[in-house]
Amino acid sequence: MTGLTDRDSLTEHQYRDASNLEARIRLHRDFSTNPYPFHRWYFDRLDLPATAHVLEVGAGSGALWRENADRIPPGWELTLTDLSPGILADARRSLTGLHARFAVADAQALPFSDASFDAVLANHMLYHVPDRRRAIAEFRRVLQPGGRLYAATNGEGHLQELRDLLAEYVTDMPMRGGWDFGLDDGAAQLRASFRDVVLYRYDDAFRITQAEPLKAYIRSMGDYWHIPETRRAELDRRIEDLVARGPFHIGKEAGMFVAW
Repeated sequence: MTGLTDRDSLTEHQYRDASNLEARIRLHRDFSTNPYPFHRWYFDRLDLPATAHVLEVGAGSGALWRENADRIPPGWELTLTDLSPGILADARRSLTGLHARFAVADAQALPFSDASFDAVLANHMLYHVPDRRRAIAEFRRVLQPGGRLYAATNGEGHLQELRDLLAEYVTDMPMRGGWDFGLDDGAAQLRASFRDVVLYRYDDAFRITQAEPLKAYIRSMGDYWHIPETRRAELDRRIEDLVARGPFHIGKEAGMFVAW
Protein backbone atom coordinates (compact mmCIF):
# COMPACT_ATOMS: atom_id res chain seq x y z
CA MET A 1 0.00 0.00 0.00
CA THR A 2 1.46 3.43 0.81
CA GLY A 3 5.24 3.80 0.96
CA LEU A 4 5.83 0.46 -0.76
CA THR A 5 9.16 1.44 -2.34
CA ASP A 6 10.58 3.75 0.37
CA ARG A 7 13.80 1.92 1.30
CA ASP A 8 14.30 3.63 4.69
CA SER A 9 10.67 3.05 5.66
CA LEU A 10 10.87 -0.60 4.66
CA THR A 11 14.12 -1.47 6.44
CA GLU A 12 13.83 0.79 9.50
CA HIS A 13 10.12 0.49 10.22
CA GLN A 14 7.97 -1.85 8.13
CA TYR A 15 10.51 -4.71 7.92
CA ARG A 16 12.95 -3.81 10.68
CA ASP A 17 12.31 -7.33 11.97
CA ALA A 18 9.83 -10.12 11.21
CA SER A 19 7.04 -9.03 13.59
CA ASN A 20 4.89 -7.15 11.05
CA LEU A 21 5.28 -9.85 8.45
CA GLU A 22 4.43 -12.59 10.94
CA ALA A 23 1.21 -10.78 11.96
CA ARG A 24 0.10 -10.97 8.33
CA ILE A 25 1.17 -14.57 7.94
CA ARG A 26 -0.90 -15.52 11.01
CA LEU A 27 -4.05 -13.99 9.53
CA HIS A 28 -3.49 -15.82 6.23
CA ARG A 29 -2.83 -19.07 8.09
CA ASP A 30 -5.87 -18.92 10.40
CA PHE A 31 -8.60 -17.24 8.34
CA SER A 32 -8.07 -18.13 4.68
CA THR A 33 -10.83 -19.93 2.82
CA ASN A 34 -8.43 -22.00 0.71
CA PRO A 35 -7.38 -24.97 2.89
CA TYR A 36 -4.17 -25.43 0.90
CA PRO A 37 -1.66 -22.81 2.12
CA PHE A 38 -0.15 -20.36 -0.36
CA HIS A 39 3.43 -21.28 0.47
CA ARG A 40 2.73 -24.98 -0.21
CA TRP A 41 1.03 -24.01 -3.49
CA TYR A 42 4.01 -21.83 -4.43
CA PHE A 43 6.48 -24.63 -3.66
CA ASP A 44 4.46 -27.06 -5.82
CA ARG A 45 5.30 -24.94 -8.87
CA LEU A 46 9.08 -25.04 -8.42
CA ASP A 47 10.07 -27.23 -11.36
CA LEU A 48 13.69 -27.92 -10.40
CA PRO A 49 16.05 -30.91 -10.49
CA ALA A 50 17.06 -32.82 -7.36
CA THR A 51 20.31 -30.85 -7.27
CA ALA A 52 19.85 -27.12 -7.78
CA HIS A 53 21.17 -23.75 -6.68
CA VAL A 54 18.19 -21.68 -5.51
CA LEU A 55 18.21 -17.97 -4.67
CA GLU A 56 15.35 -16.29 -2.82
CA VAL A 57 15.39 -12.49 -3.05
CA GLY A 58 13.37 -10.79 -0.33
CA ALA A 59 13.14 -13.95 1.78
CA GLY A 60 11.51 -12.11 4.69
CA SER A 61 10.94 -14.33 7.71
CA GLY A 62 11.70 -17.50 5.73
CA ALA A 63 8.07 -18.65 5.80
CA LEU A 64 8.34 -20.41 2.43
CA TRP A 65 11.03 -22.75 3.72
CA ARG A 66 9.54 -23.14 7.19
CA GLU A 67 6.24 -24.30 5.73
CA ASN A 68 7.91 -26.67 3.27
CA ALA A 69 10.72 -27.99 5.47
CA ASP A 70 9.56 -31.58 4.89
CA ARG A 71 9.82 -31.24 1.10
CA ILE A 72 13.16 -29.54 0.45
CA PRO A 73 15.39 -31.90 -1.55
CA PRO A 74 18.73 -32.50 0.19
CA GLY A 75 20.52 -31.63 -3.06
CA TRP A 76 19.24 -28.06 -3.16
CA GLU A 77 21.71 -25.34 -2.18
CA LEU A 78 19.71 -22.39 -0.83
CA THR A 79 20.74 -18.76 -0.66
CA LEU A 80 18.28 -16.49 1.18
CA THR A 81 18.63 -12.72 0.90
CA ASP A 82 16.77 -9.67 2.14
CA LEU A 83 17.35 -5.92 2.17
CA SER A 84 16.70 -5.79 5.93
CA PRO A 85 19.43 -7.15 8.24
CA GLY A 86 16.90 -7.41 11.08
CA ILE A 87 14.36 -9.51 9.25
CA LEU A 88 17.14 -11.70 7.84
CA ALA A 89 18.43 -12.32 11.37
CA ASP A 90 14.92 -13.39 12.41
CA ALA A 91 14.74 -15.71 9.40
CA ARG A 92 18.05 -17.31 10.33
CA ARG A 93 16.80 -17.95 13.88
CA SER A 94 13.48 -19.37 12.72
CA LEU A 95 15.12 -21.70 10.20
CA THR A 96 17.48 -23.48 12.56
CA GLY A 97 18.51 -26.72 10.92
CA LEU A 98 17.97 -25.49 7.36
CA HIS A 99 21.13 -25.77 5.28
CA ALA A 100 21.26 -22.33 3.66
CA ARG A 101 23.37 -19.25 3.15
CA PHE A 102 21.99 -15.90 4.32
CA ALA A 103 23.03 -12.55 2.87
CA VAL A 104 21.84 -8.95 3.05
CA ALA A 105 21.33 -7.92 -0.57
CA ASP A 106 19.58 -5.34 -2.74
CA ALA A 107 17.56 -6.87 -5.58
CA GLN A 108 18.77 -4.06 -7.84
CA ALA A 109 22.44 -5.04 -7.42
CA LEU A 110 22.78 -8.69 -6.45
CA PRO A 111 26.24 -9.64 -5.12
CA PHE A 112 26.43 -12.87 -7.14
CA SER A 113 28.22 -13.93 -10.31
CA ASP A 114 26.51 -14.37 -13.65
CA ALA A 115 24.72 -17.70 -14.20
CA SER A 116 25.00 -18.72 -10.53
CA PHE A 117 21.52 -20.13 -9.91
CA ASP A 118 19.00 -22.56 -11.38
CA ALA A 119 16.09 -20.59 -9.91
CA VAL A 120 15.40 -17.15 -8.50
CA LEU A 121 12.40 -16.79 -6.17
CA ALA A 122 10.80 -13.37 -5.63
CA ASN A 123 7.79 -13.90 -3.38
CA HIS A 124 5.63 -10.78 -3.01
CA MET A 125 8.56 -8.40 -3.10
CA LEU A 126 8.97 -6.81 -6.55
CA TYR A 127 6.37 -4.10 -5.79
CA HIS A 128 8.78 -2.92 -3.06
CA VAL A 129 11.62 -2.34 -5.55
CA PRO A 130 12.03 1.23 -6.90
CA ASP A 131 13.80 0.17 -10.12
CA ARG A 132 12.05 -3.06 -11.06
CA ARG A 133 13.50 -3.18 -14.58
CA ARG A 134 16.99 -3.21 -13.07
CA ALA A 135 16.06 -5.85 -10.50
CA ILE A 136 14.45 -8.11 -13.11
CA ALA A 137 17.56 -7.76 -15.29
CA GLU A 138 19.63 -8.78 -12.24
CA PHE A 139 17.45 -11.87 -11.76
CA ARG A 140 18.08 -12.81 -15.39
CA ARG A 141 21.81 -12.17 -15.05
CA VAL A 142 22.32 -14.53 -12.11
CA LEU A 143 20.22 -17.31 -13.66
CA GLN A 144 21.90 -20.12 -15.54
CA PRO A 145 20.76 -20.75 -19.14
CA GLY A 146 17.38 -22.42 -18.84
CA GLY A 147 16.92 -21.20 -15.26
CA ARG A 148 13.58 -19.87 -14.07
CA LEU A 149 12.22 -16.93 -12.13
CA TYR A 150 9.27 -17.51 -9.81
CA ALA A 151 7.69 -14.15 -8.92
CA ALA A 152 4.55 -13.99 -6.76
CA THR A 153 2.43 -10.87 -6.45
CA ASN A 154 -1.13 -9.56 -6.02
CA GLY A 155 -3.87 -8.15 -8.23
CA GLU A 156 -5.57 -4.76 -8.14
CA GLY A 157 -8.55 -6.13 -6.21
CA HIS A 158 -6.44 -7.68 -3.45
CA LEU A 159 -7.83 -6.80 0.01
CA GLN A 160 -10.28 -4.34 -1.53
CA GLU A 161 -12.74 -4.53 1.37
CA LEU A 162 -9.95 -3.83 3.85
CA ARG A 163 -8.63 -0.93 1.79
CA ASP A 164 -12.13 0.53 1.57
CA LEU A 165 -12.44 0.30 5.35
CA LEU A 166 -9.07 1.94 6.05
CA ALA A 167 -9.72 4.69 3.51
CA GLU A 168 -12.36 6.04 5.92
CA TYR A 169 -9.66 6.57 8.56
CA VAL A 170 -6.44 7.40 6.69
CA THR A 171 -6.71 11.17 6.36
CA ASP A 172 -3.36 12.58 5.23
CA MET A 173 -2.60 10.46 2.18
CA PRO A 174 -4.66 8.55 -0.39
CA MET A 175 -5.17 4.82 0.00
CA ARG A 176 -4.29 2.76 -3.04
CA GLY A 177 -3.57 -0.84 -3.94
CA GLY A 178 0.07 -0.06 -4.60
CA TRP A 179 0.73 -3.13 -6.74
CA ASP A 180 3.14 -1.48 -9.20
CA PHE A 181 4.17 -5.01 -10.10
CA GLY A 182 0.84 -6.84 -10.12
CA LEU A 183 -0.99 -9.69 -11.76
CA ASP A 184 -2.27 -7.37 -14.48
CA ASP A 185 0.98 -5.70 -15.51
CA GLY A 186 3.74 -7.97 -14.17
CA ALA A 187 4.09 -10.08 -17.31
CA ALA A 188 4.88 -7.05 -19.46
CA GLN A 189 7.59 -5.97 -17.01
CA LEU A 190 9.14 -9.44 -16.94
CA ARG A 191 9.24 -9.68 -20.73
CA ALA A 192 11.86 -6.93 -20.81
CA SER A 193 14.33 -9.63 -19.68
CA PHE A 194 12.55 -12.96 -20.19
CA ARG A 195 11.16 -14.47 -23.37
CA ASP A 196 8.44 -16.69 -21.87
CA VAL A 197 6.15 -15.74 -18.98
CA VAL A 198 3.27 -17.80 -17.57
CA LEU A 199 0.81 -16.67 -14.86
CA TYR A 200 -0.75 -19.00 -12.28
CA ARG A 201 -3.54 -17.68 -10.05
CA TYR A 202 -4.22 -18.76 -6.48
CA ASP A 203 -7.88 -18.73 -5.45
CA ASP A 204 -8.41 -17.52 -1.88
CA ALA A 205 -10.13 -15.03 0.44
CA PHE A 206 -10.29 -14.10 4.10
CA ARG A 207 -13.22 -15.15 6.30
CA ILE A 208 -12.52 -13.24 9.51
CA THR A 209 -14.25 -14.53 12.64
CA GLN A 210 -12.05 -12.89 15.31
CA ALA A 211 -11.36 -9.19 15.68
CA GLU A 212 -7.97 -9.24 17.40
CA PRO A 213 -5.99 -10.97 14.62
CA LEU A 214 -7.40 -8.51 12.08
CA LYS A 215 -6.47 -5.58 14.33
CA ALA A 216 -2.92 -6.95 14.56
CA TYR A 217 -2.79 -7.28 10.77
CA ILE A 218 -3.91 -3.68 10.33
CA ARG A 219 -1.40 -2.42 12.90
CA SER A 220 1.33 -4.15 10.88
CA MET A 221 0.50 -2.04 7.82
CA GLY A 222 2.25 1.24 7.09
CA ASP A 223 -1.10 2.90 6.42
CA TYR A 224 -2.16 2.38 10.05
CA TRP A 225 0.28 5.05 11.19
CA HIS A 226 -1.46 7.60 9.00
CA ILE A 227 -4.66 7.16 11.01
CA PRO A 228 -5.00 9.90 13.67
CA GLU A 229 -4.54 8.47 17.16
CA THR A 230 -7.95 9.84 18.12
CA ARG A 231 -9.59 7.60 15.50
CA ARG A 232 -7.70 4.34 16.10
CA ALA A 233 -10.00 3.28 18.95
CA GLU A 234 -12.95 4.05 16.67
CA LEU A 235 -11.47 1.77 14.00
CA ASP A 236 -11.02 -1.00 16.59
CA ARG A 237 -14.69 -0.74 17.54
CA ARG A 238 -15.69 -0.79 13.88
CA ILE A 239 -13.72 -4.00 13.31
CA GLU A 240 -15.28 -5.61 16.39
CA ASP A 241 -18.74 -4.70 15.09
CA LEU A 242 -18.05 -6.04 11.57
CA VAL A 243 -16.85 -9.37 12.93
CA ALA A 244 -19.65 -9.62 15.51
CA ARG A 245 -22.29 -9.24 12.79
CA GLY A 246 -20.93 -12.29 10.99
CA PRO A 247 -17.70 -13.35 9.30
CA PHE A 248 -16.03 -10.36 7.63
CA HIS A 249 -15.15 -11.32 4.05
CA ILE A 250 -12.03 -9.82 2.45
CA GLY A 251 -11.18 -10.83 -1.08
CA LYS A 252 -7.69 -11.79 -2.20
CA GLU A 253 -6.07 -11.74 -5.62
CA ALA A 254 -2.73 -13.53 -5.61
CA GLY A 255 -0.67 -15.55 -8.03
CA MET A 256 2.74 -16.33 -9.45
CA PHE A 257 4.59 -15.60 -12.66
CA VAL A 258 7.05 -18.21 -13.95
CA ALA A 259 9.53 -16.71 -16.42
CA TRP A 260 12.42 -18.16 -18.40
